[in-house]
Amino acid sequence: MTAKSFHPPVRTLMGPGPSDVSPRVLEAMARPTIGHLDPAFVSMMDELKAMLQYAFQTRNELTMPVSAPGSAGMETCFVNLVEPGDKVIVCQNGVFGGRMKENVERCGATPIMVMDDWGKPVDPNKLEDALITHPDARTVAFVQAETSTGAQSDAQTLVKLAHDHDCLAIVDAVTSLGGSPLKVDAWEIDAVYSGSQKCLSCVPGIAPVSFGPRAVERIQNRKGKVQSWFMDMSLVMGYWGGGAKRAYHHTAPINTLYAFHEALLILQEEGLENAWARHAHNHLALRAGIEAMGLQFVVEEPYRLPQLNAIAVPAGVDETAVRAELLNRYNLEIGAGLGALAGKIWRIGLMGFASNQTNVLNCLGALEAVLSDMQAPIQPGTAIAAAKSVFGAG
Repeated sequence: MTAKSFHPPVRTLMGPGPSDVSPRVLEAMARPTIGHLDPAFVSMMDELKAMLQYAFQTRNELTMPVSAPGSAGMETCFVNLVEPGDKVIVCQNGVFGGRMKENVERCGATPIMVMDDWGKPVDPNKLEDALITHPDARTVAFVQAETSTGAQSDAQTLVKLAHDHDCLAIVDAVTSLGGSPLKVDAWEIDAVYSGSQKCLSCVPGIAPVSFGPRAVERIQNRKGKVQSWFMDMSLVMGYWGGGAKRAYHHTAPINTLYAFHEALLILQEEGLENAWARHAHNHLALRAGIEAMGLQFVVEEPYRLPQLNAIAVPAGVDETAVRAELLNRYNLEIGAGLGALAGKIWRIGLMGFASNQTNVLNCLGALEAVLSDMQAPIQPGTAIAAAKSVFGAG
């Protein structure tokens, strides 16, 4: 085999992630590589950490990017806060609650599952019942923005319930950070993790995490070592802690962190509340077009994520063929359903740099064209006008 330089096609990414990356972020990656202990790099790390605290809306000192994808952010939270023999109440309403369960088990702890239907938010009453039934539980874990379904749960209420029963709260904010309200300090979230490739519009490979005072205290009072050397916060903070002197822990992904710094700078320039409002407004326009076509959302309106839209596949339509046509004819990527929703939904992302008027209109036009060609039961010629009426009112 004779290998050649790889030149990917230009796509519009409107699936569940990764999302489109700003040209500014891509340009940042191409800057000269320097050492991970270089004083100039350490200065950049301090700026990145401050901007990440802004994105999370926290003053937590233990706020940093893990040098790995969002799933490693999840694992970082669990291996530091969960010990063998612990009971952890895990709320599952989609794929990623199931991954939390896996992490609990691999830490040698016992998961107590609180189950809700896919597409529904976590039910606070069910969580409260589980907390009462298991007074020896130490931790509650849930997904704020379930990427597999597009459902958003009430993080503030769920965290308060955990604290009322002397539990710490671990929150998955992979799809919510930068796209919809997330207030770590105001909601008193103990541990939270996210990913760089969703609403922050950075390249994949970075997992932002933040640990609050209760979580730090638990880490400091562990009975045994954290099972993962790489993700042990007591070691990593020797590198990511404040001040000019840093202890070597691992070789950080230098250029990827340049990109992440730029992505956070873009968010700061726009303003967090403005970013939340932009995602919400573009969702309303997409919703108008989708419903005008006669398609339906899976999640009830009060619980829908603006940045991740789960659309029911019409009867008789081959959802795989639709996605293939969108990719081949329009260079447009949307996502398939996972787990219990596989083959039943499309997931349309409006995340970060990809959340804009042009993408909304192009996606609606392409989807309408493909479905019309397949003689799907939709109302053609309606979607674009419906979306434009929302943008015109914005």
